[in-house]
Amino acid sequence: MLEQIFKETERLKDPERAKQLKRFFKTGKGEYGEGDEFLGGITVPQLRILAKKYGSIELQELQNLICSKYHEYRQMALIILVNKYKKVKQEREKKEIVDFYIKNRKYVNNWDLVDCSAPYITGDYFFDKDKKVLYNFAKSKNLWEKRIAIISTFGFIKQNSFEDSLKIAEILLEDKHDLIHKAVGWMLREIGTRDRAVEKRFLDKHIRKMPRTMLRYAIEKFPEKERLYYLKL
Repeated sequence: MLEQIFKETERLKDPERAKQLKRFFKTGKGEYGEGDEFLGGITVPQLRILAKKYGSIELQELQNLICSKYHEYRQMALIILVNKYKKVKQEREKKEIVDFYIKNRKYVNNWDLVDCSAPYITGDYFFDKDKKVLYNFAKSKNLWEKRIAIISTFGFIKQNSFEDSLKIAEILLEDKHDLIHKAVGWMLREIGTRDRAVEKRFLDKHIRKMPRTMLRYAIEKFPEKERLYYLKL
């Protein structure tokens, strides 16, 4: 099946678009996506179509896709993994997929790869389980593990459970990376969409520590008067 995937995907690639994507995803030396490679010319909707078409691929073969040097193949593998997770019913099958995801987290190494997978896999699986692994990720020195930790909690937020999102947000409050500031701010905004009072209590407690980017993302949907109030603090 891998040979078919590679053959079909190769026909869509665009070297000029690949150069643009390398700039967009910050693949230069010292940047967060350093060394990432792109095929170019393949849109996310096209990847989703291919992921559906080849969704029956076994995890053993999927391993070869998720560790590809090409960003699009890793993203396709993650979309397939999410689709598989949504289909299975037995706890044993879910755990197998979650274990595969965690084992291969080093390949979930850009913000879009985290965002298309973490809420739907770890964010669903750990909702009613011990979340120690997510707290360990939040305390990691690895940028993408930290982003997996906070973005996974989107799965909890969707079920109106905010406690772990807020605790992990506190752990990441003084993180230095812009992509963590944006991710935490986004999750706070999602909490506020469901319960503005909970978000405001967090802001009132931590606003003097919060990076401005995090704050701006968090209050994006506030009424103008409230938004300006927090920006002036």
